[in-house]
Amino acid sequence: MDLDVFVSAHRAEWDRLDELLRRKRNLTGAEADELVTLYQRAATHLSQVQSSAPDPAVTDRLTQLVARARSTVTGAHNASWRGLARFFTTGFPAALYRSRNWWVPTALISTVLAALVAYWVATHPEVRATIGAPEELREMTRPGGQYEAYYSSHPATSFAAQVWTNNAQAAAICLVFGTFLGVPVLWVLFQNVLNLGVGLGLMQSAGRLDTFLGLLLPHGLLELTAVFVAAGTGLRLGWTVIDPGPRSRRTALAQEGRSALGMALGLAPVLLVSGVIEAFVTPSGLPTWGRILIGILAELVFLAYVYGVGRRAVRLGETGDIAVSDRSSEAPTAA
Repeated sequence: MDLDVFVSAHRAEWDRLDELLRRKRNLTGAEADELVTLYQRAATHLSQVQSSAPDPAVTDRLTQLVARARSTVTGAHNASWRGLARFFTTGFPAALYRSRNWWVPTALISTVLAALVAYWVATHPEVRATIGAPEELREMTRPGGQYEAYYSSHPATSFAAQVWTNNAQAAAICLVFGTFLGVPVLWVLFQNVLNLGVGLGLMQSAGRLDTFLGLLLPHGLLELTAVFVAAGTGLRLGWTVIDPGPRSRRTALAQEGRSALGMALGLAPVLLVSGVIEAFVTPSGLPTWGRILIGILAELVFLAYVYGVGRRAVRLGETGDIAVSDRSSEAPTAA
């Protein structure tokens, strides 16, 4: 490409586009159509220059011109309560429903593995001996011991904030670092399975499994489900790196990355609810059946949200991705 000839041939179009953008609020219908046509041509010109003769000055001018034109044509997006409500009533539940084939198996496999670890710890004294001395294990599992005192060791409000922060960090690791082929996600899952299995096994060996479940289930059902959703999303993101399917790897990662960011936003209030239950319900004076019932109800509400609201949103065409008008436009390629 002869850059000087190319610039001379198209400078008038660029100047005209710049003029229309400067008075975009006072355009006639014909001028608005002209602006759209010139924007499309400028986008193509930018692609041609970048691929054939990447001159910094010309590229910079065209980049700014195309960005201004795109903003004018698509319209600027302003965050609003309506957009937030739409996200939680359609976008987030649709994303949860569409990703269920990842996080449901993750939850089932993790639960089975935790049960196996618990059985191994409970039935093998030599395994428990590697965890701690007999005196330490008794201190952990006795009535009023460390496992029980943990839930009332801090004021409820600060404890809820601490729990929410810890769980949010675990979910963030799964969502952000999923692109590393899912390895960090597997590590988070391993830690959760191991901690849960060891706790169950130690309390079972002390004959106090019912007490432990009474402390775990009120908040643990919703909390672990949220972690499994984050882990499943992270694993899907990692698999996209390996196999993007019919999409280009760049497009696939962009789509799945947006989904992961949406999951992070949506899971924050879910984890907050589980943290509040853990801080205020788990150590409360309610009978065990009452505390467990609250945890089951919270989990059922979440599942109804996924399989009711989410399924309906997907059937209506919702994908869980951001609106098309809010996505970055892919640069046209030169013929």
